[in-house]
Amino acid sequence: MTERRSVVLVSGLSGAGKSSILRILEDLGHEAVDNPPLATIEGIIRRGTGPLAIGVDVRTTGFDTADLLATLALLRTEPSLRPELVFAVAEEAVLLRRYSATRRRHPMARGGAVSDGISAEIALTAPLRSEADWVLDTSELPPPELRRLVEARYAGGEAEGKQGLTLSLISFAFPAGLPREADMVFDARFLRNPFYDTTLSSLTGLDDAVAAYVWTDPDYQLFLDKIHDLLRMVLPRFVTEGKKYATVAIGCSGGRHRSVVLVEALARLLQGDRDDVGTVPGEPGTVGNESSQLVRDAALRHVRSPIIVRHRELARLGKTP
Repeated sequence: MTERRSVVLVSGLSGAGKSSILRILEDLGHEAVDNPPLATIEGIIRRGTGPLAIGVDVRTTGFDTADLLATLALLRTEPSLRPELVFAVAEEAVLLRRYSATRRRHPMARGGAVSDGISAEIALTAPLRSEADWVLDTSELPPPELRRLVEARYAGGEAEGKQGLTLSLISFAFPAGLPREADMVFDARFLRNPFYDTTLSSLTGLDDAVAAYVWTDPDYQLFLDKIHDLLRMVLPRFVTEGKKYATVAIGCSGGRHRSVVLVEALARLLQGDRDDVGTVPGEPGTVGNESSQLVRDAALRHVRSPIIVRHRELARLGKTP
């Protein structure tokens, strides 16, 4: 089978990181074209020969959401192409802070307040966001994390036969808010909290002593197994439906101990499923070998490597490896 050519249209809200995404795609081997006139996009794509990334937003000459979606629909009928629309977003407060820091003019502010421009752009581009293959929220993403996410999805051009689901596992603190990109959220606050042990409170779930402490909770293993079983059922269905990206978030009170331990353990279990490994070294419990589980394990191998692990609160504190 002839490999289809990757064509990524990168759009989104001004200040949400579209230019950064384009640069990363260019580093990955895509030819990057930023803001060509809308009427020329189809011709640029048809004349190209390799992977292509095109930035298109409200600054684009002739920008029209209906026309852009019509172009995307036409490209999706081409058997030689694999077009995707990536839409970058960020929280309004984050966009305001970024514009304040750079003192740049918002393209839709027209001499008014930046907040008015942001609101107008959100309304104008809503149809693109709803039709996007990947909505990428950069509110909490430092540049290295953004690069990791884009590389995980597009490194190697997503060659034919290797497409699948990119899985992101996130630990977080409930008081700091739910991760906006989360598809599934689990609450680990009922487990024993290492924070109240003076020898452990300054450590994190990446430390062996904290992990061992959390493992001793009588419900830890059952909780982990239940999450694991649910994902082994759901993720293959995501793959079947053509979903390209899924985010599973596990939260606790501070986002530094229990949720981190669980995310690390879950990542090892899911990686073990795809590698057909029956046990996970270094922690209690095994992965069952019943025939139904093996069927689901086989389907889970369509989740592309690597599984992306993010510890949101640790990243904010500069405590990630």
